[in-house]
Amino acid sequence: MVHSHHAIDYIELTVTDLAAAKRFYGDAFGWRFNDYGPSYAGIRAQRDGAPEVGGLNAAGEVRRGGPLVLLYSADLDASVDAVRAAGGTVVRGPYDFPGGRRFHFTDPSGNELGAWSER
Repeated sequence: MVHSHHAIDYIELTVTDLAAAKRFYGDAFGWRFNDYGPSYAGIRAQRDGAPEVGGLNAAGEVRRGGPLVLLYSADLDASVDAVRAAGGTVVRGPYDFPGGRRFHFTDPSGNELGAWSER
């Protein structure tokens, strides 16, 4: 999969029951999943070899404001600096996760987004 710098790249849905969410989205839309443990599953389309485009996260409390939008960054540290310089607030990270590194930030309206990069 080709990622574009600072483009919307991944959508993460917070769920209260991972098994029930996988069952629902699988039955309703034919989604398939990559399992990463008891509290996270990556979302991919129904076709074989489809890239991962999102995730179901049962690790935390349900987010107010809906899904977490993740941007891709070719240079995560530069993106952190750019967010701060533009008036955003880094609220988590940067931190490592199985797919690379990421951080979360809020924009001036209080919307929380994230940015990630490969290792």
